[in-house]
Amino acid sequence: MDSQASTKTAKSNLLKKQSMINTIRSVLPIIGLVAVCIIFNILTDGNMWNSRKLILNQVYVVMISTVGVFFIMTMGGLDFSQGSIMGIASIVVCLLSGTNMLLAVLGGIAAGAAIGAFNGYFYVNRKIKSFIVTICTMFLFRGFIKYMASNSPVAASMKVYDYDTTPVKLGITVAVLAISFVAFRFTKFGINLKAIGAGEKAAKFAGIKTDKMKFLIYVLAGAITGLAAFVNIVKNGSATANAGNQLETQMLIALVLGGMPISGGAKVRFENVIVGSLLYIVLTNGLIMMGLTPQAMQLIQGIIFLIFVAIFADRQSLSVIK
Repeated sequence: MDSQASTKTAKSNLLKKQSMINTIRSVLPIIGLVAVCIIFNILTDGNMWNSRKLILNQVYVVMISTVGVFFIMTMGGLDFSQGSIMGIASIVVCLLSGTNMLLAVLGGIAAGAAIGAFNGYFYVNRKIKSFIVTICTMFLFRGFIKYMASNSPVAASMKVYDYDTTPVKLGITVAVLAISFVAFRFTKFGINLKAIGAGEKAAKFAGIKTDKMKFLIYVLAGAITGLAAFVNIVKNGSATANAGNQLETQMLIALVLGGMPISGGAKVRFENVIVGSLLYIVLTNGLIMMGLTPQAMQLIQGIIFLIFVAIFADRQSLSVIK
């Protein structure tokens, strides 16, 4: 009896400890965001707060694009081609903007979805690991971007500047976040994604069509980034050879800073997208305002990134990244 009682007590203490750790992990990104805002506001003599509109203007593209990658990482996959998708979709938006603005938006979404389908085909049908497929397509489509825009930027119609307003950019961002949040939190869509991330074989036995789901998620992620490309062109007015360059790295860092487990699964929270995107942009702008060199900025960002990976990585399921 004493042995059973001691075992129950030990299990209870272990559960309490694990619950406390999970609680700390869930609030740490929010605490980090608040702390970074306060620290950089002090170090920059209030310039951080004064430039809040500029910072928010930079958040839109990253936050919208990160939603698609969030879905991919939830099911245990990775996507390094998002920057190239952004570049291709931005060029398409520019080319179609002179004809019709709605057509330009739909064209950007279609271009992103097509590349997402390309990734999904090789990932699902050819059984190639997601990070290998998307690294290949990253270089493939980056070559197309260099070819299209190497001599001069691909300029959009002047009409795009009519949409360079806070209501339009904020409205698109909020709409994407709201629809994605509802779908992820309150429908089978989110449940199935987390089930695949937690264990694909178990998800198959549960009746989830995992291959179809994975393919559609890559298409969806590409389409969302294609929509973000419209916001990108609205801001910049043209697509250069560097359009979308390193966007995939920014999104990965943003998600990890937001508390996203790299291996996906049941511990994923949609708040990772919002908090992580804000934290990444604030951190980057704060370092720039302090006058640090790019090398020093990369060093600091790398250290912070490693710390968050160490905190949020699920070591038991890390080996199942697909």
